[in-house]
Amino acid sequence: MNNTAHSLILVAVIAGITILLRFLPFLVFRSGAPKTVLYLGKVLPYAIIGMLVVYCLKNVSFTDGSHGISEILSVGLVVALHKWKHNTLLSVAVGTACYMVLVQAVF
Repeated sequence: MNNTAHSLILVAVIAGITILLRFLPFLVFRSGAPKTVLYLGKVLPYAIIGMLVVYCLKNVSFTDGSHGISEILSVGLVVALHKWKHNTLLSVAVGTACYMVLVQAVF
């Protein structure tokens, strides 16, 4: 089997599994989701975002180099922009761009 055929089969299998996982909850919970699942659907997104923030900021050193200034400014910008516009995509995109400019050009 050549590389192209192998790659196409691999992508097809991954796509099929992804589609199955997306439709599985609708097939399993036809009559309605249990209260536990609904609760987790409300709570987990905030917990995951919190874990991502901790993961992203865990190696920031406040004693070396720029003292975490670019990270603090970028996080502050994301929070302020999200409070103002309530648009997650905009907040993350602008925060990422701000961080990259600060890291590459300023610090």
